[in-house]
Amino acid sequence: MSDYSSVSQLLALSEAAGLPLWKTVQITDCAEQNMSEADSWAKMADMLAVMKSADAGYDRRQRSLSGLSGGDGGKMEDYLASGRAVSGPLVGRMIAAALKMGECNACMKRIVAAPTAGACGVLPAVLLPCGEVLGLPDEKLIEALYAAAGFGRIIAGKASISGAQSGCQAEIGSASAMASAAVVQLRDGTGRQMANAAALALKSLLGLACDPVGGLVEVPCIKRNVIGAVNALTAAEMALAGIESRIPADEVIEAMGEIGDMMPSSLRETAQGGLAATETGRKWGNGNG
Repeated sequence: MSDYSSVSQLLALSEAAGLPLWKTVQITDCAEQNMSEADSWAKMADMLAVMKSADAGYDRRQRSLSGLSGGDGGKMEDYLASGRAVSGPLVGRMIAAALKMGECNACMKRIVAAPTAGACGVLPAVLLPCGEVLGLPDEKLIEALYAAAGFGRIIAGKASISGAQSGCQAEIGSASAMASAAVVQLRDGTGRQMANAAALALKSLLGLACDPVGGLVEVPCIKRNVIGAVNALTAAEMALAGIESRIPADEVIEAMGEIGDMMPSSLRETAQGGLAATETGRKWGNGNG
């Protein structure tokens, strides 16, 4: 099977072979890595297991060394348990999961960079709650991880997944696009629906600055994972309903890369602009928050 470097190529490969998009991604990756499909599946299953372990092992009492983060995932779980949540069990669980995963990263726990550590909460915050609420087996979640990986690979090649290069749109935006494709896969949607979902998710976060307070991947990063997860769900729902992105996924990805190139360095992970440059942000950066 040929390689792919664009969404259009991935869709063409999948359709020509008569294979689901996730399988096309797996076969292509196996050829590139000189790996068997069984070994590839086991590797992806391990990533899912790490996501589950981090979520289950979250400690609401733990705080990051900076003191900027910790405990918010527990607060969200308490709020959900109170029965007062407006968003419902799925979205509420997604919010809690994103916070918990981001806090695990800040507290130096083991996470999956999907596609980066700063955006590590988006994909599991979509996959794990959907798996629980919809009663899906791990096999379905692993297939969704392959679908997400395919779009992540394309974004990394055509644009960037680095906040230092293209701002937070390249981290949370890319993760949200990946997660949206994963949701479509969970519902057995088509490759073209995944492409539309990824485009809708990414273009909703274009221009997002990377402005970490104190140069740490905590504020506003952790709570942006929540936005990325919920954004992914809404994009996937639209795509599954038959709603299309007027701008094709490849062009959205290219636009993200161009926007990143136009961003000043102060908004690309240098902690010199945006929230990091506010009065309170500077106090935290100096250890006086």
